[in-house]
Amino acid sequence: MQAIGFKQPLPISDPRSLVDLDLPDPAPGEHDLLVEVQAIAVNPVDTKVRSAAQPTTDTWRILGWDAVGRVRAVGSRVNGFEVGDRVFYAGAIDRPGSNARLQAVDARIAAHAPANLSDEDAAALPLTTLTAWETLFERLRVEQAVAGAANAIVVIGAAGGVGSMAIQLARALTDLTVIASASRPESVAWVKRLGAQHVIDHRQPLAAQVAALGLGAPAFVFSTTHTEHYLADIVELIAPQGRIALIDDPESLDIVSLKRKSLSIHWEFMFTRSLLGTADLVRQHEILSSLAGLAEQGRIVTTRTETLGPINAENLRKAHALLESGKAIGKTVLSGW
Repeated sequence: MQAIGFKQPLPISDPRSLVDLDLPDPAPGEHDLLVEVQAIAVNPVDTKVRSAAQPTTDTWRILGWDAVGRVRAVGSRVNGFEVGDRVFYAGAIDRPGSNARLQAVDARIAAHAPANLSDEDAAALPLTTLTAWETLFERLRVEQAVAGAANAIVVIGAAGGVGSMAIQLARALTDLTVIASASRPESVAWVKRLGAQHVIDHRQPLAAQVAALGLGAPAFVFSTTHTEHYLADIVELIAPQGRIALIDDPESLDIVSLKRKSLSIHWEFMFTRSLLGTADLVRQHEILSSLAGLAEQGRIVTTRTETLGPINAENLRKAHALLESGKAIGKTVLSGW
């Protein structure tokens, strides 16, 4: 099968950082779907793994954690899927990824793709939706009020893929006021389009900007990037007993300052369930199924902003370079082989 992979961590400018391959077809396990991949999306995890992971000798590492495709085969213990079904998923970080023509994926973390979305539009959604959904409803528990706090959430880095979905899910499924951070005219326009009621500039001190809105101290903060840089501002702006969530990887994070306000902090890692085989693994299937319903009702829209094709190493390097530039808004998708 066609695939794209790497053997050593290299700058994306190096043609060897991602190369076209011809590999054996994967063999699906009893819980797996064998999927013929038709569209993929790129996430920050792709660039992080590519720039740091060292595959074992004589093996190729296949990245990719967003895909839409057609089911070619179904494992013996799979329920609810048939050959020919159109599915979408984010996959597992410890298995070969979606940058391949065929992929074996656990059916418990996949779902039927939204019928009203193209392959490209649907491919933009799984990983960022799972991350945002788990953060909002399972880590921050935003449906449980914080006494005395404004029923509001600050989303830092809101124009990226995860922030874009957090805005939409908060508006579609809660009555939270969404305060989004963005710094460029195009990213400000993007987060407003997705439903943010207020926008603040994360290049400027955050606490004063939030206070100036006159809403009171927000109950929740969702930090998607550079949390160590923003932490002091977060502690200042959030309400006592508020809840903070993050998804990035600070080298260090001194949380002693959270004690005075009895703040709680929650780390979200979308791959925890698949990596550790948690008892509630099927929850990701349920979330993606709910997402498909919301998309079909028109309550969630795609976050695809850039499309490249066909799926090959050259175009995938372009997608990685765009993401590494820090200027990407929404999601970059690749389609077709």
